Amino acid sequence: MEWMILPLKRYAQFSGRSRRMEYWMWMLFVIIATIVLSVLDSILGLGGRTQVGPGAVPGGYSYGAGVSGGWLANIFSLAVLIPGLAVSVRRLHDVNRSGWWLLVPLAPYAVGFAILFTLTAGGGGVSGLLVLSMLAMVAGLIGAIVLLVWFCMPGTVGTNDYGPDPLDDSNEDLTRTFE
Repeated sequence: MEWMILPLKRYAQFSGRSRRMEYWMWMLFVIIATIVLSVLDSILGLGGRTQVGPGAVPGGYSYGAGVSGGWLANIFSLAVLIPGLAVSVRRLHDVNRSGWWLLVPLAPYAVGFAILFTLTAGGGGVSGLLVLSMLAMVAGLIGAIVLLVWFCMPGTVGTNDYGPDPLDDSNEDLTRTFE
């Protein structure tokens, strides 16, 4: 449980390094909390929607639950946005990459959606711009896959450009963080 809430203790700390355990336990915590809050939103009538079993997806069959968040889940998502970005940046630092790499998938997606928006607003048909938009979105997907691979990689052994190794027990500052 300590690993799940460690990014909250380091709320807006974008410097330093984070281990894989800290990053993935944080992601697990956020996913579980969002599902629980979405179900609670649905039960309390706060805008959430929960469907389980046949027909969870309109016109389809779902083996899981169709969950969409309401007020509580959305407020939680806003509250964990900064620590989520911070732990992601620190995780990239652990593999000796700049935190700016988080923007790699966003730029192509933004271009792709901007082109799609102009096509739909202008009433344009299928054209070279549509193909360009799809290529931009594929580039964004490739960037997201690269980030996922980096998040799964072991960190740099020893001190790197972003600080000392979080696995080094002789580092007093990080040891105090885990207490």
